[in-house]
Amino acid sequence: MLNGEKRIERPLRWGMIGGGRTGNVGYKHRLGALRDNTAYELVAGAFDLDFERCKDFGMNLGVAEDRLYPDYKTMFEEEAKRPDGVEVVSIATPNFTHYEITKAALEAGLHVICEKPLFFKVEQGEEIKALAEKMNKIVGVTYGFSGSQLLLQMRQMVQNGDLGDIHMVELQYTHGFACDEIGDKVSEGQKWRVDPEKSGPSFVLGDLSTHTFYMSELICPELKLKQVLCDRQSFVKSREPLEDNAYVLMRYENGAVGRMWASAVNAGCMDGHRIRIVGSKASVEFSDNQPNELLYQVQGEPIRKMIRSMPYLYDECNADERLGALHAEGLPESWANIYLKFAIAIDAKNRGDEETLKNLVYPGIDAGIEGIRWVTKCVESADKGGVWVDFK
Repeated sequence: MLNGEKRIERPLRWGMIGGGRTGNVGYKHRLGALRDNTAYELVAGAFDLDFERCKDFGMNLGVAEDRLYPDYKTMFEEEAKRPDGVEVVSIATPNFTHYEITKAALEAGLHVICEKPLFFKVEQGEEIKALAEKMNKIVGVTYGFSGSQLLLQMRQMVQNGDLGDIHMVELQYTHGFACDEIGDKVSEGQKWRVDPEKSGPSFVLGDLSTHTFYMSELICPELKLKQVLCDRQSFVKSREPLEDNAYVLMRYENGAVGRMWASAVNAGCMDGHRIRIVGSKASVEFSDNQPNELLYQVQGEPIRKMIRSMPYLYDECNADERLGALHAEGLPESWANIYLKFAIAIDAKNRGDEETLKNLVYPGIDAGIEGIRWVTKCVESADKGGVWVDFK
């Protein structure tokens, strides 16, 4: 169980790029990083392209005025001059900036935590992976839902054979908050997401489905995707060629199959984030809107509702427990769990502790590359008319 005690010798000196007042993703990063107050210390930031707004916001967060910067390049240059300069930066900016900022950060000798999807091309991901290895740095990707500890329960149940052979993977991440074009025009956070020059080749495939796809990889690490078939739609026509709805069929190397539904136009849906793993003996199902419960359904037996933190769960699950079974946990705790693991990974990399890195389950550079590949292959399939394409 986690109780806020330090897991690394001292807090990492941390800076943020983006994530300012006009967006909502930055607060999630800060909630995660600063939850325990023992892994990170926010010391610098280039929060906003409007420098005056950046300074006002940063000082309200408690960052010293002389460590608030007009852009990331200035931040890297000035922080490098300080004996107490930043060691790790989080990138919470639009998709099209991720590659150049991540590359610059690694070249400046910094560890990186980046929003998803990581980049636009798999080749960029492979290049950054090689650079990170050369610089001996960690690149983490904020699949923020993946810190929910019941996913680790599902992972252990799969690995221990509780479900039997895995036959089907059912994935869904949908909501209805983009049913019309109003948000495309008035929401700062949505405007760039429907602009192909800034969001890349997809809208909901990159923004939503990458989360759930990574969760499926976390739960079923031995299940390797072989082919995908994608059909995507732009129901709000002004978003074309970007999709606001997509269906994806999947074939795995072991013969298992799966499907994904990603949508921002599922009218009336407040939170349709769901993952179900079906085996030859039993199934497990997790929903983000019920993050403290896991449905375990053994064929021919009553449905079991497994509750977070209970002693009948596997140790690998309860190791990330924070509040106890009487008290609900949710997205902030999930973000805190992945940020803590980023910190542990960074500390281990700094110390050359490869054993810790090998056994640590967190969304690193390889997960980021697979997310790029997922989006790229789905778009390729859809653009070819909805045909099967090889995943690798």
